[in-house]
Amino acid sequence: MGELLAVASALCFGTTHFLSGLVSRHRHGVTVAACAQAGGTAVSLVPPLLTRHANAPPASLGWGALSGLGTGVGVACLYWSMNQGPMSVVVPVSDVTAVGLPVLAGITLLGDRPSPPALTGIALGLPALWLVSRGKPRGARGPRAGHGPGADRPRAAVVLALVAGVGLAVHFFALARIPASAGWSPVVVSRAVSVAVILALFPATGASLRLPRRAAAVAAVAGALGTLATILYLLATRQELLSVAVVLSALYPAVPVLLALTFLRERITRPQAVGLLGAGLAIGLIALN
Repeated sequence: MGELLAVASALCFGTTHFLSGLVSRHRHGVTVAACAQAGGTAVSLVPPLLTRHANAPPASLGWGALSGLGTGVGVACLYWSMNQGPMSVVVPVSDVTAVGLPVLAGITLLGDRPSPPALTGIALGLPALWLVSRGKPRGARGPRAGHGPGADRPRAAVVLALVAGVGLAVHFFALARIPASAGWSPVVVSRAVSVAVILALFPATGASLRLPRRAAAVAAVAGALGTLATILYLLATRQELLSVAVVLSALYPAVPVLLALTFLRERITRPQAVGLLGAGLAIGLIALN
């Protein structure tokens, strides 16, 4: 069951990035991220209202806040890095960092002991994630190529992508430390803190609070799906090893690729096709855990 929850989380995360990416083609990515996280915060209030109130201990709220800090920094730096360099560079660096660090933490710090097939799937999932995340080569046309005045600063883009990956890794790890007895309050704290962090980064990124209604609505829907993805991932970590749940959840880059292929008629590269096959094989092997 934990594997299914993690895969469902990946589907929601991937759809979130697809919708946010569509809006970010014409609007500042950090503005889109702020709107999405605000929408996600509103949705995070629903589970506490529908379920019996649970008194979350301060430690659980602290983990929720740390998760929000990681999310805010990760999302803001990821979108900012896309304004500094090509997506074919920054997205793989961010994704693999976001997955690799929690897996290492789960195995070395939490004592995770995945089965041999699951370990093989984890080892296969990382390069598959890299290949799926790769877009068109630098200089190619289209939304996945580098653009803007920052496209000539790949070093800054890579640094931001690494920071984004660390932030998202903190998010994945912190959520896994929240016990089931804490209820849903830590998720609300996580979403709220992420909004505050992104807003605090506005001056450095040059983002604006203004967003047209239609774009804001799409971003809000993306944020709602992001919150659903977070809840599904949290439930997955309660039934599965962190090193397994995080890899399955983090295979979400395959979803925007498939959605773009279906709805936008985009073509995928050979490395992406190999990565999609590898991701499917990785899911099958991890499911044997």
